[in-house]
Amino acid sequence: MRLKLFTAIFLAVLLSAIPTLSVSALSEDEISSPAAILMDANSGKILYEKNAHDQRPCASITKVMTLTLVMEAIDSGKIHMDDVVTTSAHAASMGGSDIWLEEGEQMTVDDMVKATVVASANDAAVALAEFVSGSEDDFVAAMNEKAKSLGMEDTTFMNCNGLDEEGHITSAHDVAVMSRELIKHEQIFDYTSIWLDYLRDGETQIVNTNKLLKSYNGITGLKTGTTGEAGSCISATAERDGLSLIAVVLGAGSGTDRFRDAATLLDYGFANFECRELSLEDELSPVPVEGGMQEEVEIACDDSTYLTVPKGEGEGVEQTLDVPESLPAPVSKGDVVGSLSFSLGEEEIASFDIVAAEDVEEKSFGSILMLLLQSMIKM
Repeated sequence: MRLKLFTAIFLAVLLSAIPTLSVSALSEDEISSPAAILMDANSGKILYEKNAHDQRPCASITKVMTLTLVMEAIDSGKIHMDDVVTTSAHAASMGGSDIWLEEGEQMTVDDMVKATVVASANDAAVALAEFVSGSEDDFVAAMNEKAKSLGMEDTTFMNCNGLDEEGHITSAHDVAVMSRELIKHEQIFDYTSIWLDYLRDGETQIVNTNKLLKSYNGITGLKTGTTGEAGSCISATAERDGLSLIAVVLGAGSGTDRFRDAATLLDYGFANFECRELSLEDELSPVPVEGGMQEEVEIACDDSTYLTVPKGEGEGVEQTLDVPESLPAPVSKGDVVGSLSFSLGEEEIASFDIVAAEDVEEKSFGSILMLLLQSMIKM
C-alpha cells in the first residue's frame, strides 16, 4: 500500500497584499507576428502560444543553441574564456552581421562570445564552433543531437549562425526550450546584458541588437535575429520578483513589431502570473525499512519548490505526497522512493522525486557479525 497525503497549502499571508485576479486572455490579434510563445523559465510551463509549433527559419536566434554548446564546453573545462581562438578562412568568409574577422586573426573565447551575443557576429559564431568541435559540420551535428535530447522535434540545424539555408528550421516552442537551456548557464547574462562594448583594444565598437535592454523593465537578454526568409525574430528573457519569463517571436514584419510583440507577451506574463516558493522540509518523515541494518531511512526532496501560478490563486494549490509505508532493504542513497506533486484545480503544475538520503544495508550474517564486533570493541 502507499500512503497518500492530500493537504491544501494556504498562502494567505504571502498573498494578502496581492489583489485576487483572474488571468486575462491575450488574443491572437494583440500579437501581430505569425508565431509566438511565452514560457515560464523555471518550470517550462507554457503561458501563451500562437502557432508555436509552426516550422520556420529563426535567423540568428540559432546562436542560442551555439552558445549553449559553447557554455557547456566552458563549464566542463573543455575550453576556457582566456583560450585564444584563431580564425579560419571558413569563419572569415561569413556574410551578414559580423565583426570582420580576418583569416588568422586571434581573439579570446571571451571576446568571441561577446561578439556572438552582443553583435550577433556570424564569423565569431563559426570560429567558436570550430574551436569547440574542430569543424562547423561536427559542431552542427552536436547542435542537432542536443536539440533531440531536449525534445525539440520541430528543429533541424544546418549551420551554427542562422544564415538562410534550405532545411534550417525550428519553431517558437523549440526556441523557448533551447533558450531555457542556455540561461541555466547564468554566466551568459554577463554578455546578454551588455549594451555597448569594444573589441580589438577599443578599435571595434559593438552595440547590442536587443533594443529591449534600453526600454523594458527586468529584461535580461537574450537574442535577436533577422534575415530575408526568417523576418524579424527575438527570444527575450526577463525577470521580476522571482518570476522568470521567456518570450519568443518569429517572423515579425519589422524590428519594431518584434520588440512590441515580445514586450506584450512579457507584460501579459508579469501581469497575470507570480512565482511562489514553498518550503518542503517539514513535510517529509523517515520511511521504515524491512530487513535493513537500520529500522528506517531518511528521505529528501528539494529544500524549496518554485511554483508559477495565476496571481491570487496560490491558496488553491494542493500538495500530494506519495511515499510507501515501508521499503525493502537494501536502499541506496539517491534511490527514488516516492514523489511530491502540486496541482491547481485539475492541472498538475509541478512534480518532484523524493529520494533516499542515505544508504541502508540489507541484514546478513556478515553485517550482523560486523555490528557485534564493533559493539564489543566499544565496550
